[in-house]
Order: sequence, then structure tokens, then C-alpha cells
Amino acid sequence: MGMTMSQKILAYHAGLEEVKAGQLIEVDLNLVLGNDVTSPVAIDEFEKIGLNKVFDKNKIALVPDHFTPNKDIKSAMQVLKMKQFAKKYDIVNYFEIGQMGIEHALLPEKGLVTAGEVIIGADSHTCTYGALGAFSTGVGSTDMAYGMACGKAWFKVPSAIKFNLIGRLNRYVEGKDVILHIIGLIGVDGALYKSMEFMGEGVKTLSMDARFTIANMAIEAGAKNGIFPVDETTIKYLKAHYIKNYSIFETDIDAIYDKVYDIDLSMIRPIIAFPHLPENTKTIDDIDEIKIDQVVIGSCTNGRLEDLRLARDILKDNKVHQDVRVIILPGTQKIYLDAIKEGIITDLILAGCAVSTPTCGPCLGGHMGILAAGEKCIATTNRNFVGRMGHVDSEVYLASVQTAAYSAIKGYIASPYKEDKK
Repeated sequence: MGMTMSQKILAYHAGLEEVKAGQLIEVDLNLVLGNDVTSPVAIDEFEKIGLNKVFDKNKIALVPDHFTPNKDIKSAMQVLKMKQFAKKYDIVNYFEIGQMGIEHALLPEKGLVTAGEVIIGADSHTCTYGALGAFSTGVGSTDMAYGMACGKAWFKVPSAIKFNLIGRLNRYVEGKDVILHIIGLIGVDGALYKSMEFMGEGVKTLSMDARFTIANMAIEAGAKNGIFPVDETTIKYLKAHYIKNYSIFETDIDAIYDKVYDIDLSMIRPIIAFPHLPENTKTIDDIDEIKIDQVVIGSCTNGRLEDLRLARDILKDNKVHQDVRVIILPGTQKIYLDAIKEGIITDLILAGCAVSTPTCGPCLGGHMGILAAGEKCIATTNRNFVGRMGHVDSEVYLASVQTAAYSAIKGYIASPYKEDKK
């Protein structure tokens, strides 16, 4: 019986010739990740085990990013615990202020994740690295502790849904619109504990950054992981970022899928996810004028250099609406620096945006952009739950970078796509 791409990767790392959906297996890990919210809990559990070393000091990454720069005493204590743990066990990949970034933008950039690997992270958006052809998934802090101690994890092998991408995206339509369209189609539990495998001729038309965005939000459909095939675009990225070998696994022609969806990229229009679930989607053509108070462009979903370029292209020589505040969050220090070198940051500031050091910040209601009661925000982040970005009576609308940037100018939710089609 054929295996999916994810099943092949899991079988290899479990030392098995084949695996089947529903099978319980133990696999060897290539990387264990934690942040400033989840790592301290994992560290406490690790210390209870009573070991004097981690399984591999090179295969653990600790990235304080959620509340950094430390917003209060409690967040400072969380980071201190991580820092002390990293020093005690000589962990190589500890990234704090000046070196850090939003974890899921940082790890690919640093070459710490690659094709064919199994990666766990105590953060639900660890599924991001599936864009590179890896099996990566979020786990709890206890699983992270076990991973740091033993370098292994238990999985129930997931079944899969195939998304056959065809065609090419239109102007002003992005990878974010693709995944919001899919989540609106199948729902927030439509891929519960399944692999979302993105295949088809349309994949080659998507940039690497677009693939990171799509894989990042697989969890918003309930998926165990999202994954893309390794093609020329992937290999070009890997060669630019990695010094270690990678492995390519391909789905068998007779692999079994629970469902297959054909997604015509050319038919997708800019999508907005209304409060308070990512599945609550509407196209830009189907919404009334909704005034906004805040725009957030960044996060682990859309804080890469391509995203900042797209925002600049919309905002350059324009001005942010007087009633709107715009917060730009570069994904990493390198992205920030590259954006400075290209003049992107200057253009964004001249347009009236505030630019922050890399942080998750407002995405989870942490800091750097908390909403008051009644305020509305359009954001390129990944979740819009009740109170996600501040007061329980605030509202978050999820959208692509170009939609968010154009809305910042207009003062209400809008897209240049509609103007382009007139």
C-alpha cells in the first residue's frame, strides 16, 4: 500500500519500511523547539527527570519571541529561565535580543530545519517547516521536555487530505488568500489530526515565502501538519540557507487520501476572515465598508522580506489614514536589516507606519499593539479568536499583506484587487 509524503518521512525516522494511518510509532527527532511561553514549563518537567544533559545540544532551539523585548517582570523571568537552561546544558541555538526573530521565520533562515526531517516545537505553528518538505508539528511542553531528554517523540500516524493546486494567482492575491480560502472551504476542524499535502502544477507558481504562509496556517484547519513537495524552488532556498544534507521524500502514486480538493489558484480572490474564527471567510467582493482602527503586518505567518516588499509597494508615496495606526513587525533581525538596506523601512515610516523589533507581540495579545474595547484590526496574523489581540470586545480580521496595507490607506477594509479589476 502506498504512503503519503508525511508517512514516508515518519516511517524513515521510525526505522520502519512502512507505516499506516492510525499506527502508533516512536520516531527520532532532528530538532526540538521552544519559545518563552512554552519552554519554561518544559524546562521544569525536564529538571524533574533528573538528567545531567540534553540528548543533543545542537538539536534544540530556544527562541524567546512572544513577549520580547520583555514586556514585564513575569516575561523577563520566563526568558531568564530559558537563558540559564541554555547555559547550563550548552545549548547552541539560543537566540535572544539582537539575534532573535519570530521563531518560525528564524529557524528556516538559520538553516536549522530542512527537507525530510522530523521537527517538533512547543508552538502550534511549528507546522510552518512543511513548506520545506519536512514533517513538523506542534506539541505540548511535556512532549518538548521528553524530546530534549531523549530526542524522540511518539506519534499516531496521520491520514491525509490532498490539495491539488492548479493555475496561477492573480495580481494582488497571495498565499495567505489561498490558505484562508481553504480554511473557509473545509472549516477549522476540516483536517483534524490529518496531513494537509499541497500538490499539483500550481505549487511551482508559489514563492517559498507563500508556501511558508500556507503551511504555517495548516493548524488553523486542525491539521497535524502541512507539507509541500520538494521542487526547484525549495532546493534553491535550501542551497542558500543550509550547510547540512537534506532528504527528498515523494508521495507514492497509490497513496491513500481521505479527500482530494482541486484548488484553482486563478479563481481565488482576496479573502478576509471575519471574527472570531479563521473559517469565517468572505471575499473582498462580498463585504461592506468596515472601518478599522489598526493594521498589523508581520507575525510568523507574514513577516518575511517578500511580505515587507508587498506592503511597501502599496504604501510607498501614500499616507496611512489619519484614524488608523499601522504596526510593522519584521520576522527576524536579518529581514529587518535587509528591509533597511532596500529602503523598505524608510518608505513604510514615511507613509506613517510604526516599525517594531521582531516579536510575536500583538498577534497573541502580548504587547506592541493591544486593542481597546470596540476597536477593529485587520492583520496578517493567523488567529482572530475572541480577545486574541486585546479586549474581548475588540475584533480581528485576517487578511493578506496587500489587503492589509491598502486598508491602512483607505481607513476601512479594502483591496487593490477591486481597483485593478475596474
